[in-house]
Amino acid sequence: MNRFALLSLYRSLTRHKLYAGLNVGGLAVGIAVFLVLGLYVRFETSFETWLPGYDHLYLVEENWNQPGAPANGLSSGTMGGLLDILRADLPDTDGTRLFSFGGTIIRNGIGRQEDIAEAEPNFLDVVRLPLIAGDRVTALGDPSSVVLSRTLAEKYFPSGNAMGKTLTLNTRGKTSDYRVSGIFEDLPGATDAELKITAIKQIPRVIDDDYWTHWGSERGLTILRFGSAGQARAYATKLPALVRRRAAKDLGDLLPIYSLRVNPLADLHFQTPGRRLMTATLGLVGLLTLLIALVNYVNLATARAGLRAREVAMRKVLGASRGTLVRQFLGEAILTVALAALLGLIFAELGLPFVNAAGGLSLTMPYAIVAPALVALALVVGVLAGFYPAVLLSRFPAAAVLASSRAPGGGGSGTLIREALVVFQFGLAIAFLIGTAVLFVQTRHVHDADPGFHRDGIVIVSSTSDQAVTDSQRSVFTARLRALADVRAVTVSDSVPGSNNGNSANFTVPGVAGSGPSLQWITVGPGFFALYGIPVIAGRDFDNRHRLDVEEHRKWKEPVNVIINRQAAATLGFASPQAAIGKVINRQEGPRTIVGVVENARFFSPRDAINPTLYYFYPETPLNPKAGILIAGDPHLVMPLIEAIWRQVAPQVPFDAKTARQNLDGYYQADDRASNLFAIGAGLAVLIGCVGLWGLAAFNTSRRVREIGIRKTLGASAADIVTLLVGQFLRPVLIANLVAWPLAYVAMQAWLAGFDDRIALSPLFFIGASLLAIIIAVLTVLGQSLRASRAAPAWALRHD
Repeated sequence: MNRFALLSLYRSLTRHKLYAGLNVGGLAVGIAVFLVLGLYVRFETSFETWLPGYDHLYLVEENWNQPGAPANGLSSGTMGGLLDILRADLPDTDGTRLFSFGGTIIRNGIGRQEDIAEAEPNFLDVVRLPLIAGDRVTALGDPSSVVLSRTLAEKYFPSGNAMGKTLTLNTRGKTSDYRVSGIFEDLPGATDAELKITAIKQIPRVIDDDYWTHWGSERGLTILRFGSAGQARAYATKLPALVRRRAAKDLGDLLPIYSLRVNPLADLHFQTPGRRLMTATLGLVGLLTLLIALVNYVNLATARAGLRAREVAMRKVLGASRGTLVRQFLGEAILTVALAALLGLIFAELGLPFVNAAGGLSLTMPYAIVAPALVALALVVGVLAGFYPAVLLSRFPAAAVLASSRAPGGGGSGTLIREALVVFQFGLAIAFLIGTAVLFVQTRHVHDADPGFHRDGIVIVSSTSDQAVTDSQRSVFTARLRALADVRAVTVSDSVPGSNNGNSANFTVPGVAGSGPSLQWITVGPGFFALYGIPVIAGRDFDNRHRLDVEEHRKWKEPVNVIINRQAAATLGFASPQAAIGKVINRQEGPRTIVGVVENARFFSPRDAINPTLYYFYPETPLNPKAGILIAGDPHLVMPLIEAIWRQVAPQVPFDAKTARQNLDGYYQADDRASNLFAIGAGLAVLIGCVGLWGLAAFNTSRRVREIGIRKTLGASAADIVTLLVGQFLRPVLIANLVAWPLAYVAMQAWLAGFDDRIALSPLFFIGASLLAIIIAVLTVLGQSLRASRAAPAWALRHD
């Protein structure tokens, strides 16, 4: 690449400014989309990879292999004492454990909620968080020590070094003083919720918990360290025998469906339903948008080839070889792509704030990675995109071109190639339009679909479930809430919209063999179904006047009478909700009598199937109770009054409250974010296609000026000319549907399959997108066609 190539590129760009602008601009936009979506994919695939030695860390996960059960599939939580059992039976076990219970830091009698975790003394040695101060081997060795994140250390000790200072923590309902023994760097955004921690203390030596060593319970993360992936696989082969030996006493008939698996820690992020598919989809959108821009570049470059035919012929006459010409035009292509890459980088940097706002992200441009990548992109893309135009230009015979005995630019074959590229380009664009419409309608559907309960006017107070809150404080709080003028009702339960308790158990129907289906169970207080508007469709609601509604089983202290939802009635095999009333179902710990059936309520993700659910009644205080408050009017106006009551009743625990809709938003955010990014990428991909089509229309129209003049001389009207030119470009756009429809159908079917509550893939999406593409194509070329049709025949015949 020499000075001559630079001069040649400059002349080419300045001589044909319009085409050069379309070429460089389209490619720059494609590169910008590729960069932004590439940053998103990089972020999504970088979870936990920032940890030194992350590839040696594995999670022990539970797997319940029972179709239809709410606990079906992998669960990252394991019982608290699992690591002790693994060490006893498999002495080569090298691991640690982490329990992210959360907790409160108390200053001046006021509690502040923080992400406090409990861990083994060796945690910092196994999971090597970036330590700023302290010794990772001894920092958690003292039960009265705590390790803080940089931000937390600066927050509570703004005047200086936090090391050795004292903090008052409340965890597991107990308040104690701890000495700061270490500080670690703030964890990056690419960290899953299970590992989002700002403070770590040692696990208590004695855990007063019946489920600490109960197989199937979920308390925290069990993390193992292996020297290689092969060692991890070999270790995993020993787990089935261990489960059979150890778990039979707790699991009984459930033993065949329970297993332990060892999975890489970095895979935890992609266990969320739909996340892997959406990440791959957005990465593909970025690649295809770049591909559309490349196709656009090749299309316009080949079309422009004829404009440089005489230049090529003259260079050949003056002695330039074909190889010299190929190198020259490849050099120009690489420089053009380099210029487009620079502009694309500028566009991406300017667009990142808008993309972050639309996607709820905090992406930044890592120039140390992006700059070399763009150089490589310029070389590779320049060669790939410029190869065909370079070969085409260098093939022009000098004598034939100078004698004007042939039409340069590829002739009939060149036209066919350009039409094929338009088909490909618009095929992808139409597929993007279909995908955007489906994603938008589906995300709107999950927001607006009836979940089976009232979402409006309800405030959820999660603070009441904190172990530091006493039963008397809860009672005083709920009593004072009921006295507020705008409060219509108050109830408590361990599950609320947007917050899952994860409790499940197997229940059998007398006379039916097997372990029975697994039902999720929820504990509720008085007025639960009325407050959330969940209708009773058979039987009755819970009532204090019915002794067995509140009488507890002697051993397990669970009520004898239960209510189930419609899904549970079907799962248990009853012909109708009414048929379930009065029937007895058995749990390992004892029988339960069904006194009512309520409608299904989707408290959790729209991606998950509605769980078959059983409700227990606790008239005083359910387990881990969260308060639900029904407000007359705008709940945001009443929220300050609720917070003021809480500050008076339980100041040692931070106030945590949201509306029911806000609580549910967490289930929608990831899909909303991905849909916004998809729409941005798809919209820009369509724009690039339109720019290319407009440039191609302008070029082809200018080359047919003489033909148009002759047709008008022979009697053709302006409408005939417009129809001829528009029809020429509509043909490849119509054919593009043959590419777009199957591609979009397969992709959208796969995406919608991730939702239990999903829309139908209507033909209207395909027809509407195709009509929109046709309208866009017509409008794109109509201006050029009208301009050509209005030219005077005499001027057109003299045009050169």
